[in-house]
Amino acid sequence: MAAADDTNDPTVIGPPLDVTIPEALSPPTGVPKITIAPGGAGPESMRLPDGALHVAGDRHEDGEAAWVTDPWSGDRVAAVILADGARAEIAAAAAKRAFETTRRLASYQRRRVLKEITRRIVQDREEIAALITRESGKPKTLARFEVDRAIVTFGLAAEEAVRIGGEVVPLDVTEPTSAYRGQWQRVPRGPVLAITPFNFPLNLVAHKVAPALACGAPVVLKPAPQTPLTALKLAEIVRASGAPDDALQVVPCNNDVAEQLVRHDAFAVLSFTGSDAVGWHLKSIAGRKHVMLELGGNAACIVHDDAASSLAQIAAVVCASAFNYAGQVCIKTQRLYVHFAIAERLLSELVPRACSYAPQDPRSGTSAIGSMIDERSAARVEAWIEEARAAGGRLLAYGKRDRNRMSGTVIRLENAGTGLRVVEEEAFGPVLTVHVYESWASALAMANDTRYGLQAGIFTDSMSRIREAYDTLDVGALVVNDVPTVRVDAMPYGGRRDSGIGREGVRYAIEEMTDRKMLVVRG
Repeated sequence: MAAADDTNDPTVIGPPLDVTIPEALSPPTGVPKITIAPGGAGPESMRLPDGALHVAGDRHEDGEAAWVTDPWSGDRVAAVILADGARAEIAAAAAKRAFETTRRLASYQRRRVLKEITRRIVQDREEIAALITRESGKPKTLARFEVDRAIVTFGLAAEEAVRIGGEVVPLDVTEPTSAYRGQWQRVPRGPVLAITPFNFPLNLVAHKVAPALACGAPVVLKPAPQTPLTALKLAEIVRASGAPDDALQVVPCNNDVAEQLVRHDAFAVLSFTGSDAVGWHLKSIAGRKHVMLELGGNAACIVHDDAASSLAQIAAVVCASAFNYAGQVCIKTQRLYVHFAIAERLLSELVPRACSYAPQDPRSGTSAIGSMIDERSAARVEAWIEEARAAGGRLLAYGKRDRNRMSGTVIRLENAGTGLRVVEEEAFGPVLTVHVYESWASALAMANDTRYGLQAGIFTDSMSRIREAYDTLDVGALVVNDVPTVRVDAMPYGGRRDSGIGREGVRYAIEEMTDRKMLVVRG
């Protein structure tokens, strides 16, 4: 199969951050009562993080526990203690108390803590990457790149911590107010409740924790049930970095407890990444909180005939976008629209590459597509593929599913695919649909015919077409001459319509997590 570093330029495409998973809050099955030992040794001399529950400065080994399982091998990796309602209440109260300390930290103190977190992640890069691979099934090369991105994310947060300012407001705009002077500055809204999915267990967490620490807000993090170990490792790093007590508490828990936290008045901000169904439900019960939702998508990529000179490169980046990490990325290319004049030539380049994407041990140095997170997810994608085939879709690349392992799949549809779930919903798997169009306007219309609006990609050399696409496509970002999977950690990132509200990217997340506070002085 194609090596990860052969099909993906990490400086351009890289594994993106925001992701969506069905039932993002669902806990793993099997909750044995066990004893948690701190800092256990895992395979390949990988030190596993402490699976105990750390809330309000106390370590808890007792309580219901859940196993973390290696998606590739099926082996049990470690167990973590789940928070019950009482301990979740303690964590929320501790975050509220911690806010009285964190909000008063000087900017240089926040920067110092974030720089130390960054330094420790650099120091533990290989160990963290191995942990990500072990619990999420992410290929090793992509796991390393995720750690590198988290280093950038925390580094950006350290820089932004000393840039959170404000402005002078002229109040002498009328004679009665001529004696007044005004200014405002950004202040943290309050403690942040963060809920994250499985497929970027470090950098998605970083995009919530880093901006919160930068602006002086403590975080209670509910990680994905499939991948809590990386979050627990990050919590160890934060505790060792000199951060105030309870600046970050990681609280693995079940759905009911998670909803209890969402409703809790101790939190001023809810930052959620996951499925649109879960995200909008949580918003409906969040009360007065400021809510940030990074949800899903079925990203479209359009290739026009004036891009014909680079079809081999386009095929390579589209395959990397569609199939890397088994397609478990919300801005992966899911729908490909190709101009009729170049369709056959592009497919002649794309299909052989797609056929090379077969499951391989994620710990190998050449793996780009390991297993999906679980068999249920793989079976769902398989059912959607079969539905499309029954509706007349032609399978140009397809491999038989083996438990939770799937090869890259390409389906050619002779129409827009209306009513097919593999087109209209978020597949979140290694599948690509191909549609041939005649006019640029029809391509834009098909790409826009979705309830999602996260990102889109177009390939064209025409500035007029670029402007038309930018004005027409209802997405959070348009990527020109590349796939929609491009995300730079410093840019404002988020979606429109059912793809969410608010923006991440460190500076922009800080804006979401803070509010303007005015000072008016007379005389």
